[in-house]
Amino acid sequence: MQVIRYSRLKPERWANGGGVTRTVAAVKAADGDGWDWRISIAEVTTAGPFSVMPGIERLITVIDGDLLLLEVDGGEHLLEKYRPFRFSGDAATNAALPTGNVMDLGVVARSGKFKAYTTVIELSKKRPHPVFADQYAVLLQGQATVEEGTASGPGAAAAALSRFDAVAGSDAAPELTGRGFVAIVSIGAAH
Repeated sequence: MQVIRYSRLKPERWANGGGVTRTVAAVKAADGDGWDWRISIAEVTTAGPFSVMPGIERLITVIDGDLLLLEVDGGEHLLEKYRPFRFSGDAATNAALPTGNVMDLGVVARSGKFKAYTTVIELSKKRPHPVFADQYAVLLQGQATVEEGTASGPGAAAAALSRFDAVAGSDAAPELTGRGFVAIVSIGAAH
């Protein structure tokens, strides 16, 4: 069972200086030019342009703060908390912060090679939620515990999660329980 602690992730400044990103998980492109896919948590503190990412599909979910206003190729999109938004990395994109700073969960995937999805769910203390292979779960709000999947048998290891900690899914399907909200990011080969 792999738990990725947010507090241990190294902050990286954006090239345009408008924020800081912490990489949760990533696979570099074989040619060394960018990523095949990446999951990150960004602090957006300044309005301005997004970096263009040719050949990349982007998926952004506001996870802290109220609103992020994106202008993508001239069209305005108001991103509300916990509502994923998909757009092309090729698009000219500008961000505005109408209600102040935000944090977002960003997922990028190389178009034609990988496809990514983000779903925000409410956790339950009574019904464990499995995290399957090719998935990552990020605790957005509340309290949660992750245990090794039922395939591990009785006495399996358990760990408490803090806000923005992540769990990598596996064939053993670690299970989350608790109260709050979690983002489930699924990444698979494009068909």
